[in-house]
Amino acid sequence: MGVFSRIAAIFQAKTNKVLNRVEDPRDTLDLSYEKQLESLTKVRRSVADVATARKRIELQAAQLHKQADKLQEQAKAALGQGNEPLAREALSRRAAIGEQLGELETQHAQVTEQQEKLVETSQRLQGQVEQFRTRKETLKASYTAAQAQTQVGEAISGISKSMGDAGGAMQRAQDKIASMQARAGAIDELLASGALNDLDRPVDDIQAQLDKVSAGTQVDSELAALKAELAASGPAAALGDGADDRTEDAEIVGGTATGGGNEESVSGNPVTSPGKDN
Repeated sequence: MGVFSRIAAIFQAKTNKVLNRVEDPRDTLDLSYEKQLESLTKVRRSVADVATARKRIELQAAQLHKQADKLQEQAKAALGQGNEPLAREALSRRAAIGEQLGELETQHAQVTEQQEKLVETSQRLQGQVEQFRTRKETLKASYTAAQAQTQVGEAISGISKSMGDAGGAMQRAQDKIASMQARAGAIDELLASGALNDLDRPVDDIQAQLDKVSAGTQVDSELAALKAELAASGPAAALGDGADDRTEDAEIVGGTATGGGNEESVSGNPVTSPGKDN
């Protein structure tokens, strides 16, 4: 295959592909139906032309028959007058008309046969056109239903271009919102750290350091107050425990003295009375 042949084949293939993409089967069916109607119209016109020719032959034959009858009467009249040569001339012309009538009859038979064939062809073609029209409408309805079903399916699944554009726009909006939120959070952190200045509350770096020291001093003060509170509550609790122990000892000693005398303790050591030396 030569270069130009390959180029022609590629061009034809690409062209057919583009045409198949843009072709609507319904329009193609309508065009085919219109062409068939044109063919049917041409056949019917041919039938009318043949019928006209047949009618013209019939009129011409009728006229010749009248002429033949007239010549026959003229020949009789000539013989009645004794003019035989005139009668012979009339009969000769009548014979010529008879030959013409024979040719017209042959033509009439041929034209009639042709007309019958054309009529039969026209009827058969008309039936085919009617069948094609019915089939065409059925195919168009099926194609329209399939196209509608495909469009609905594409709309539901998001395959169609409109749904794809809407999904892309939604995704871009979500990405932009996330980016703006991240930027706003970063700016808030920078403002809080003092790396950026708030235009509503302009603060220089010295003031920021002073505020930081003040905040640290306040924390130290609160911590010292908590320590002092804990230190003050500790000794008081210890003193309270000592007083309770002395009270219990006094009660034990008092009970022993009331029991009368010098009794030994649980450990075996002597216990002296109050006021006496050991």
